Parts: sequence; structure tokens; C-alpha cells
Amino acid sequence: MTRIASISVDLDSLPHYCRIHGLPESLLDARARSLVHQVAVPRFRELWDALGVPGTFFAIGEDLESDPVAAAGMRAAHEAGIEVASHSHAHDYALTRRGPDAILADLRRADDAILQATGTRPVGFRAPGYTLNADLYAATQALGYQYGSSAFPAAPYYAAKAAVMGALALVGRPSRSVLDTPRVLLAPRAPYRPDPANPYRRGTGSVLELPMAVTPALRFPFIGTFATTLPLRSLRGAWRACRRDPFFNFELHGVDVLDATDGIPGELVRQQRDLRVGAARKLERLREVFGWLRSECDVVTLRDAAGRLSASV
Repeated sequence: MTRIASISVDLDSLPHYCRIHGLPESLLDARARSLVHQVAVPRFRELWDALGVPGTFFAIGEDLESDPVAAAGMRAAHEAGIEVASHSHAHDYALTRRGPDAILADLRRADDAILQATGTRPVGFRAPGYTLNADLYAATQALGYQYGSSAFPAAPYYAAKAAVMGALALVGRPSRSVLDTPRVLLAPRAPYRPDPANPYRRGTGSVLELPMAVTPALRFPFIGTFATTLPLRSLRGAWRACRRDPFFNFELHGVDVLDATDGIPGELVRQQRDLRVGAARKLERLREVFGWLRSECDVVTLRDAAGRLSASV
């Protein structure tokens, strides 16, 4: 069986990073608020085009409603064969706590915004902050998604997130992020059909779950933040550890190709350490990692990966 890989990018705009770090959104001017769509999206597209690999963008519905540049960018991406999937409407980190009706309304509004921008409804979903529960999974089933890609069973990431949130609370600058249930750490690493009552456990749910890449044993996360900042030797080790996996789900964010010179306020750069790494250096690293995937895997969109994997899971 040919090994499959997918590359996806969450298009979280800079206001969401202010919310994570407990910073006022007033730090951001209009240009900074639109950097992900105006600058990061074209950079990813140029990189994918140069390497001849496809990708998936996870778009936030309210961005497409309020920003004509964002909507036009997703329309152009869709027309070029890039998948545009849903990252919810408001990217509310506490979405799982809002109750089933509000959750369904948020996802439905995101679908409508993506349909308006691209002409096609999304078939995939990724939860804000990677946080999934029974109510949110039920909404993805009700809307008929083909797949979800929210499970992130990465123990080092979970521990670091808990530590940062605790430190921010102590200094009176609480994060608006939400710490997931520890059950996520036991979620399967490979694609699976979730139990609708506990989506981090195998079951018979209709929406296939495509977890993001973590290494065996230590479950170290192989995501954009680490791919652009870790020493190359360490990154190669993590890649080799995952070589037996039939599916490799490489998840990134728009900020993974941005840096301080793009016009990001210094206070946010100080909190978001990867923004101190130059965009040119990040792009060169990603070019190399994408090359690893292309040389050893069939690189496809998450939509196509779900189509291939659904019959065997």
C-alpha cells in the first residue's frame, strides 16, 4: 500500500494569538489583522506550486465574511485545486462548552461562508484549539462532513500548553485558550472511526478522524511550529520515527511562514517565539520537509486522504 501524506494549514489570524497570550487585540492594526490571508496564504501557495504538492487550508468563516481579500484568496485557492475546509466560524476556543445548538449553528455558518467564497461546501473540519467532544462531533455528523482532523494526542504539547496557561493566569493575563480533556492523550495516532460519545476512542462514527502527526511512544508533535524551529537533526529523527505510519498528517499555521518584519507588534513577537525566526529560513526548512514527504509518500489533500482511507478504517 502506498504511503499517504497530507499538508494542511490552519488560517488563524493574529487576533487569535493575542487571545492565546492574554494580550489586547488593540495591539493590531488593520494590516496586522489580515497578514495571514494577505501574506501567509500566498507564501504557502508559492511553496506548494514550486514543489508540485497539493494542500488543505482550514479557513475561519468570520474572516471570509468580513475580509474580501480572505474570501478572494480562498476562491482562488479552490480554483487552483487546493482544498478549503472548515475551522469553524468564530474560532471560539471554548466552542465545545457552548452546547449542541450553538455548536451546530457556528459550524453551519462557517459552511455558508466557505460556500459563498468558493462555491463549494467543505467536507472537512478542524476544531479550534484541537478540542473535540461529543457535542462537537455530533455537529460534524449532522452536517455530513467526510472527515475531521482535530485529534492531537501529543503529550509534550499538552504539558507545555497547561504550563503556559497556568503561568499566564498567575500574572493576571489569562489565556482564552482551553485545555482539552486528558483523554486526548490516549487517542489513536492512526486514522479511526470515533465513538460518538467519546470521540477520542475508536467506535463507529460516520465522520472519519485523521489525527495530526505525533511520533510513536513519546508522542512528540510533528507540526509546523516545531518543524521551523527545531534543529534539523532532531526533526529528521522525528520523521524517521514516523516512517512506518501509512498516513502522515502534517499540520501548520499561517504564522509558520511569517516573522517580525512582516509588521507584527513586538509584544506579540516576544510571546510567540517562533515569530523571531526569519520567514525565509522557515520557508527553506518547510521546502525541505515537504520534499521528504514528496519523496516517500503520495501527497494528497485531506479530502482525498479521507476518501482513500475510509474503506479500510
